[in-house]
Amino acid sequence: MASTLAPRPAPAATTEKELRAGRRPLLNRLLSRPELGSLIGAVAVFAVFFAMAPTFRQGDSFATVLYAASVVGIMAVGVALLMIGGEFDLSAGVAVVTAALTAGMTGYYLNLNVWAAAGIALLAALAIGFANGAILVRTKLPSFLVTLSMFLMLQGLNIAVTKLVTGSVSGPNISDMDGYASARAVFASFVPVPVLGSVRITVIWWLVFVALATWVLMRTRVGNWIFAVGGNVESARAVGVPVTRVKIGLFMTVGFFAWFSGMHLLMASGRQQSGEGVGMELLYIMAAVVGGCLLTGGFGSVIGAAIGAFIYGMTTMGIVYAGWDNNWVMFFVGAMLLLAVVVNAWVRRQASKR
Repeated sequence: MASTLAPRPAPAATTEKELRAGRRPLLNRLLSRPELGSLIGAVAVFAVFFAMAPTFRQGDSFATVLYAASVVGIMAVGVALLMIGGEFDLSAGVAVVTAALTAGMTGYYLNLNVWAAAGIALLAALAIGFANGAILVRTKLPSFLVTLSMFLMLQGLNIAVTKLVTGSVSGPNISDMDGYASARAVFASFVPVPVLGSVRITVIWWLVFVALATWVLMRTRVGNWIFAVGGNVESARAVGVPVTRVKIGLFMTVGFFAWFSGMHLLMASGRQQSGEGVGMELLYIMAAVVGGCLLTGGFGSVIGAAIGAFIYGMTTMGIVYAGWDNNWVMFFVGAMLLLAVVVNAWVRRQASKR
């Protein structure tokens, strides 16, 4: 008996228009990613130095590039989170030095184990972050003014207190104190890596921090709060986001990364100069902005900031490997920042049009 079911019609051939329509959502997603501009820039910078600097292609040289990137990149993690939350911190660079000096001097003059001194420095760094956040939310002043004030105070304290206590502009040498060897292993040792030879452990920590911060930002309620606070504070407060806690917590997060970076500086050499750190805050912000973070908040990613730091590492070391005058480094960094801002703005406009 013949089947009563009508034969299923053959599927119509997919038209070119339909194929383009099927691809459009993926293209829209790519254009909406804040990392896109920095990723394109990173590929371009890598290609230039790979072609022009034979030393750049060597494993141990590239390990140095990664180290230079990690020094900026670790702090850029906290700075990127803060910028996504709508604020930025001009005191981050000198806070790194404050943490290192606090650990060095308290450990040396109070005869403490290095780990105990590091704990005291952590409390100091978190207190600086808390003060920045608390003053900001209490006074409602712009973060530029609050953190600029903190920058100037810390810069003065670093030099004045160090000279008062030690009689010089350098902190004491703690390399022979109890706990220094184990602290150096955690904050400033070298780790063997295939092809690259050995890399500073800061590179490993940098990747771990980027992964952890990205998970928090993209997969947790706290991450949603950060985007909401950075996008529109009043709307975020209206839907129950704890704005005050989020902002203070973000500043304290920057404080934590300042402590970690300070411990690396201290453990790498055993002592810390009090006048360092000035200007580094601009490099942290540069990495975040190159990575797609907006100064107005509510947009950006930690991965993008990591790529921005990587571009900085490639630029600073690539110029040296290529045999160029390293006085051009900051010129290229500034040009790269300007170009990245223009490219990121274009990408966002294209995404909004689509």
